[in-house]
Amino acid sequence: MRRYRWHISVLLLVVLLVGSFLVIGGPDDPPAPRPPDGAPRVVVAMGDSTVSGEGAGDYEEGTDGEDGDWCHRSANASIHHTGLTDVVEAVNLACSGAPSAQVGLGDTEQYTEGSQAQRLRAVARDKRVVAIQVAVGANDDPGFSHVLDGCVQAWFDRGKPGCATTNDDWQSKVDKMVTKATRALADIRSVMLDAGYQPTDYALVLQSYAAPVAPGARPELLNLNGCPLRAEDLRWVSETAVPVITEGVRRVAGEADARFLDLSRAGVGREACSRTDPGQEWFARLAVRWSDLQDDDRAGHALQESFHPNAAGHAEFGRCLGEFLRTTDRAAACLPGADGRLHPAPTKF
Repeated sequence: MRRYRWHISVLLLVVLLVGSFLVIGGPDDPPAPRPPDGAPRVVVAMGDSTVSGEGAGDYEEGTDGEDGDWCHRSANASIHHTGLTDVVEAVNLACSGAPSAQVGLGDTEQYTEGSQAQRLRAVARDKRVVAIQVAVGANDDPGFSHVLDGCVQAWFDRGKPGCATTNDDWQSKVDKMVTKATRALADIRSVMLDAGYQPTDYALVLQSYAAPVAPGARPELLNLNGCPLRAEDLRWVSETAVPVITEGVRRVAGEADARFLDLSRAGVGREACSRTDPGQEWFARLAVRWSDLQDDDRAGHALQESFHPNAAGHAEFGRCLGEFLRTTDRAAACLPGADGRLHPAPTKF
């Protein structure tokens, strides 16, 4: 009788194990859909204005205010300058001003456009995605572009405190950003897994933000002809705001198991108003689209390009990204070399 009960127990255990195997997934389950054989190899850009190409001009049709879409995806964006010879296309899904929630999955829209991760799903199934460039977080709690607007407004009204004073909670804002940006990268990973990719099948690169201005700005340009900013606010942006948000983005990359490209010092000596000749700078100065000011539907975006990387800046950042993707380094910083060009220098996470 005891032996009989023992056999019954073993039989029940086998049935349970087989049932669990069938629920979890057996060898006959269909594999996740993957790109077809011979699918074109592509790189993808996702995130906000830093990668959409804001400030670089030559915007894709439909993203320069048409029907409310101000995503400003530029043909000059950095994703188009990687120099990678084994890819046939660069796909730009980024949108100026995008928060983490719109980069990830969900219903959040930015300038009429829905989830970037959802759009990535279609790209990943039809094409072979080999790398994804992401810049995200600045438009969450930090609201970096709005902070820069506040710096300009403080220049106009000397009786008000500068943006350095009004953002004494910057660290806490960055801390709140980390959770949201990490979730967006998790959504990107999830979409890629659903499309049949393993994490080793592609490079996920999270890049930080470059300082658009610095204390070295030429004094004669600290006005409406270039950079209407107080000297103390220039220091705060370059020495506090950008370094703190860089460390926050670095934390996101670590938690998301992404590679990290530090751009915080990429524009040193090339910031807006740092040179007599603006053609030698990598960031737009105060930029006004005068024709837009005459159109009620466009007037609110007439200054949108200000203090963003220009076409020359995007070209350098893209080259550095391409060099980084050719390495196996987990983290690097884009720094100027002896040739004056940006190159990725390996760093610790």
